[in-house]
Amino acid sequence: MAMEIETLHHVSLPVSDLERSKAFYSGVIGLEEIERPPFKFPGAWYRAGDRDIHLIVGTRSTFRDGKGIDSRDGHLAIRVRSYRRAVEHLKALGYREAEPDAPMADPLRSMRLNPRSTAGFPQIYILDPDRNVVEINAAEDDRSP
Repeated sequence: MAMEIETLHHVSLPVSDLERSKAFYSGVIGLEEIERPPFKFPGAWYRAGDRDIHLIVGTRSTFRDGKGIDSRDGHLAIRVRSYRRAVEHLKALGYREAEPDAPMADPLRSMRLNPRSTAGFPQIYILDPDRNVVEINAAEDDRSP
């Protein structure tokens, strides 16, 4: 008898500095923080559409220390309504487009744009403060021609 999967419930991400990560997920990504049970370890929960993202501060967490944006590494993907508005939002916050395979001046303020991905939808890749890879994608490229 196979398990009957209903849906993805949540994604958990390791973070080292909870306040810094909360500023990123609330301020940069724009997620709504939601109530979290009173666990005996620090963390925060966010609503992402109809799913959750859990930030966890642990004593044995694994981090991507020193790594840049790599879309082939483990990552979290968030779907947005407008690719164009997402790019504009990130640029307004000081993010700059990184050239493929070029070193990034400030990896935590760089973004890799992939408007015509093989996956069939436009993608933006950025790093959170602990270098977790975050993909932001949309159904279509709505940038002006």
